Amino acid sequence: MGELAEPFNMALPSFMKHVGVLESTGLIRSRKRGRIRTCTLERKKLAAAERWFADQRAIWASRYQNLDSLLETLTGEDRES
Repeated sequence: MGELAEPFNMALPSFMKHVGVLESTGLIRSRKRGRIRTCTLERKKLAAAERWFADQRAIWASRYQNLDSLLETLTGEDRES
């Protein structure tokens, strides 16, 4: 676990809390043998999360495009007045 936490600027107990959250969602699984804890990504769960993010990204891209179109229409109307 220390090896995983090393690149992050946080104490090991704080890092362990983050890992606990990921474990509770099923995105990772950890196993402890003696003093060593190893983590494994649950690829199927991660793929489901990636699909959800992609869907959300598409929804928000569409909303931003609609907002851009509305703003262009509104600013065009202001210029004509």
